[in-house]
Amino acid sequence: MRPTRHIATKINKTTRRLRLILGDQLNAQHSWFQEKDPTTLYLIAELPQETRYVKHHVQKVCAFFAAMEAFAYALAKAGHQVLYLTLDETQDFSSLTDLLEAVISEHQLTTFEYQHPDEYRLSQQLQAFAPTDIHCHAVDSEHFYLPREAICDYFEPRQHRTMEFFYRQMRKRFNILVEQDQPLGGRWNFDHDNRNALNQEALSDIPQPLLFANDVTAILQRLERHQVVTFGSAQAQLIWPINRRQSRALLAHFCQYLLPLFGRYQDAMTAQSKHAWSLYHSRLSFALNAKIISPREVINCVIKTWQENQATIEINQVEGFVRQILGWREYVRGVYWANMPEYRQLNALHAKRSLPDYFWTGATQMNCLKQCLTQSLDYAYAHHIQRLMIIGNFCLLTGIDPDQVDAWYLGVYIDAIEWVEMPNTRGMTQFADNGIVATKPYAASANYIKKMSDYCQNCHYQANQKVGARACPLNSLYWHFLARHQQRFENNQRMRMIYRNWARQSSAQQDEVLQQAEHWLAQLDQL
Repeated sequence: MRPTRHIATKINKTTRRLRLILGDQLNAQHSWFQEKDPTTLYLIAELPQETRYVKHHVQKVCAFFAAMEAFAYALAKAGHQVLYLTLDETQDFSSLTDLLEAVISEHQLTTFEYQHPDEYRLSQQLQAFAPTDIHCHAVDSEHFYLPREAICDYFEPRQHRTMEFFYRQMRKRFNILVEQDQPLGGRWNFDHDNRNALNQEALSDIPQPLLFANDVTAILQRLERHQVVTFGSAQAQLIWPINRRQSRALLAHFCQYLLPLFGRYQDAMTAQSKHAWSLYHSRLSFALNAKIISPREVINCVIKTWQENQATIEINQVEGFVRQILGWREYVRGVYWANMPEYRQLNALHAKRSLPDYFWTGATQMNCLKQCLTQSLDYAYAHHIQRLMIIGNFCLLTGIDPDQVDAWYLGVYIDAIEWVEMPNTRGMTQFADNGIVATKPYAASANYIKKMSDYCQNCHYQANQKVGARACPLNSLYWHFLARHQQRFENNQRMRMIYRNWARQSSAQQDEVLQQAEHWLAQLDQL
């Protein structure tokens, strides 16, 4: 049974209920689908509004549309009644609610149900949808560990909530890597063991990533036909997982080949491997954020693999991974919903500069930035340290408008949905939220990048120089950032030593560094 693909197609006469499935709600385990109901019609649609609210990487649009279509076919094959609409059928509808009204009217439906969206704008849109004589009802997405209504038990608006303590509470609440409320391995956090750069032996042993070959030619043609504006490198064969079978295969691959060294090298970066873009990362974030696979399934599989292979897999590899999903992923969702819609307006550091053009091309002489931008444009992917400590750090130091930073991150990454992107970007990388997420800005000079990567080895600029034509721009920009925000941060407990080091420099030395930074800021597009 194939899903219907036209709005005017005749639907079962007994159909009375419409259930909407958004593009990031592809959860086959949801209770909705446990029984087949001939009175229910499921709607999955490629929406023009979702291609326009921000300019997306072409692979991101292809991945979501391909995954949506695959999910529609899977539901239809399981015996559910599905209406799947492409841009060809939805092109004349300016909004989601216009489409819903048309479907409800066409098929004389009496009930409309939807899962709570994870983006504020869609949530507001659906909450405002109140057609006459239609019963509307919202349910939980049944994906996250914390139900939506439990978020307020952990997060308050405009208040900092330390992720580490939240993470420990989650471990205890859901009995993950704990025994009698105490952490397995004797420590809650093994992050100190997970900050290794790649040595030559590790570089030569990086496993080949598992890639898929999903034909998205028809989607690319559809995007061109409807003049959808995208950026980044298009691939007719999409390498990302778009269904449960592929997502579970990627999870199994991670557990077998990557988990044994994941934690140790999770912060590492390199340009010296053909697998530099993937390293030991699971690359499950798209499948997770589209809800193709659940965080419980992922965490349970990882822990089971560790339990069965403790001779070869250390606990720090597993804890580091669990912390990213049970800790960080749930944490940023809590921050988002506790603080929206005000959160999207925050700009505590009054950053106003525009993104340089090379964010769209990768054409910069700064090798660290070039490597991470080019990778992002080629694969719609970068791992968390590339996003935070290279791209995010550069935007922080140069004072890029957080609205522009948000839009770029939200558009470029295949896993970027606002609930997870915005607290990471506006909060963690830019400190625009004034400390709701981070206790200090994540600012770094070239020293950090040289320690954690080999990017500095073949760079036009010199990592050990602060001033001069070939001095790494990050060095003077780092001190310029600290100097211009000294009043805000000099009493921050985690930054006092940094400001003491700055104070030890003579006025002449300080002026030379600050003038060098002003020089770079004046020609930001030419770096």
